[in-house]
Amino acid sequence: MNLYDISNLQLAYAFIPALLALIIFYRWTAGVGNASYAVGRMLLQLLLIGYALAYIFETEHPVVVLGVLTVMLSAAAWISLNSIGKQRKDWLVKAALAIGVVGMAVLILVTQAVVAVEPWYAPNYVIPLAGMIFANTMNAVSLAAERFMSEREDGLAYEDARRRAFKAAMIPVVNSLFAVGLVSLPGMMTGQILSGVSPLIAARYQIVVMSMLFGAAGLSTAWFLAMLRPKTAA
Repeated sequence: MNLYDISNLQLAYAFIPALLALIIFYRWTAGVGNASYAVGRMLLQLLLIGYALAYIFETEHPVVVLGVLTVMLSAAAWISLNSIGKQRKDWLVKAALAIGVVGMAVLILVTQAVVAVEPWYAPNYVIPLAGMIFANTMNAVSLAAERFMSEREDGLAYEDARRRAFKAAMIPVVNSLFAVGLVSLPGMMTGQILSGVSPLIAARYQIVVMSMLFGAAGLSTAWFLAMLRPKTAA
């Protein structure tokens, strides 16, 4: 079975719930600018990345793949510190290291030891998996940074602030572990099933993905918070 093509008209139907949500957003908050901008930006970004990935997948050149990974990592590190204001530049290198080193290590493990991708830079595997890892670690580091800064500003010692920040950062990924298979069928598993892959094989891939995301989030967040240790606390 192949996935069905989606025409422009059918794609427009998908925006009906989003439009209704924007109407409610406007009526209840008297402002819809940021939400409508987010929806519009999502549409533009996904259309552009669709064309870009089609080109990258056809190119199949390691330099192009590594270039894409570099851009993804840079964007993830910058976005992860959106909420911390003045500390953003001071912590940017730490966030990039935590997301990049841990993310790349997990990516290499999964693509080379688990999936055994050939060639090692196969873009149709490497880029989507890297996107999952970087996005997940970006969110975890972002939550940790915001919570850590807040706790430190309230006067908590480093160890207490680190503990609370780590716990808060891991809530979404831990919740996703509880929910998967019961509340939700994640995107990768759903996509494989829709394309005709056996649910048992799809479940194995999803187990790999969930373990990958949990490990990457935990390790990157822990390292990021460790790098924020004051010299006097060492």
